[in-house]
Amino acid sequence: MINKTLLLTYLYLLIYILLSSGVILFNKWVLSPKYFNFPFPITLTMIHMGFSGAVAFLLVRVFKVVSPVKMTFEIYATCVIPISAFFASSLWFGNTAYLHISVAFIQMLKALMPVATFMMAVMCGTDKPRCDVFLNMLLVSVGVVISSYGEIHFNVVGTAYQVTGIFAEALRLVLTQVLLQKKGLTLNPVTSLYYIAPCSFMFLFVPWYLLEKPGMQVSQNQFNFWIFFSNALCALALNFSIFLVIGRTGAVTIRVAGVLKDWILIALSTVIFPESTITGLNIIGYAIALCGVVMYNYIKVKDVRAQQSAEGLPERMTKDWKLEKKSSDIFVPNNNGDSSRGSGGGNGAASDLNVDEEAPLLSTSRLSHIGRTQLVRDS
Repeated sequence: MINKTLLLTYLYLLIYILLSSGVILFNKWVLSPKYFNFPFPITLTMIHMGFSGAVAFLLVRVFKVVSPVKMTFEIYATCVIPISAFFASSLWFGNTAYLHISVAFIQMLKALMPVATFMMAVMCGTDKPRCDVFLNMLLVSVGVVISSYGEIHFNVVGTAYQVTGIFAEALRLVLTQVLLQKKGLTLNPVTSLYYIAPCSFMFLFVPWYLLEKPGMQVSQNQFNFWIFFSNALCALALNFSIFLVIGRTGAVTIRVAGVLKDWILIALSTVIFPESTITGLNIIGYAIALCGVVMYNYIKVKDVRAQQSAEGLPERMTKDWKLEKKSSDIFVPNNNGDSSRGSGGGNGAASDLNVDEEAPLLSTSRLSHIGRTQLVRDS
């Protein structure tokens, strides 16, 4: 008999893969001059941010489906605003790349994401240089260089936009860890949109006003409401699917799903956009880079599990010692002083037992964080 819970988990993973691939292909179709011909990536990003922020506001404030976190002006000014700035930049540069290079090549360049994240983490002091990770990063970089060399329609401008967007996203992820986690805040996809989407919209307004508004005034492009509404709806649904996937899977499953999604997307893009030609050198380079990405993912998951075990062992030893102490104290007969001490020890053990029950939740949240970083960048 099929396990319904497992079946539901795979269904959520399938929905995430389809939505993530669909949003990327949809964005390419909207922005490409050969198809819908709406060459205004900042405008498209602002539509996404405005729509997502409005829906998140309704869910948090009106329907109260999700509770807001405790947000002070200091946290908003020092954490949310810089994170929103880099989030807006990553979306802006990433969407602009669709105007110049193919979806397949963009996915190959995205293999650089672990390299960028590791570099930003080392610069910000959240990670330390390690030989094994460095070798993986070198392998990924060599693979991307080979893939780029094999790209028939290589475009320097599009590549520069995409790589800049990758590093902006990596810095956003590191800043999220440094700023928000140190404040003790954890944002799910809904509350993230609630706080970050409006701020990102405002950051995008300045470059939109300077770069795209003049062109839109003289452009002959017509604004099709249903095209942009469905596009924004798909982007919002992707965020909700991320929320469902994170709640039901671990870090390894999420990363494997991300790799599978990349291969599916590369294959689909060559069918939907015939001008996207993949060469043998593209595949070889991407396969090499992917090996480095898989090894990097394995190292990071292993590190988290090792940290989980290291943190859990002293707590379990303390718990066992206190339970043993409690047991020995309870069986001391006819001694009021010892009996009183045993009662106190028992309460203490019970209290520590309750605290110990919370320990697995901490580890699970750390594994989920790994998954979250991979999914956001995919979206």
